[in-house]
Amino acid sequence: MAPAGGTLFLGVGGHVVALDPASGQELWRTKPRSSSVTTIWSAGQRIYAGSQGEVFCLDAAVGHVLWHNKLKGLGRGVVAFPGSEMEAVAAVAAAQAAAVAATA
Repeated sequence: MAPAGGTLFLGVGGHVVALDPASGQELWRTKPRSSSVTTIWSAGQRIYAGSQGEVFCLDAAVGHVLWHNKLKGLGRGVVAFPGSEMEAVAAVAAAQAAAVAATA
């Protein structure tokens, strides 16, 4: 997901990663929570990351966590942001398939 300014933001391996889309160079990496599934949504200079039923707000320029909401009482499911529902479903399916393969 690349907002204004051109940085490409990815949710992968439990991390939020910022890449320069022209070179592929990693600009920063933040692991908001111990999880293999992290969904993201960008809005201006903020990146919102969902992991294990919690939401984190990151500074888009450097990746620092600005705030964190545990969303108490809602469980530990995938956090779906606008437009990210299909990506979240695919990520969960991939994580479940990997877990099954690891135990086989």
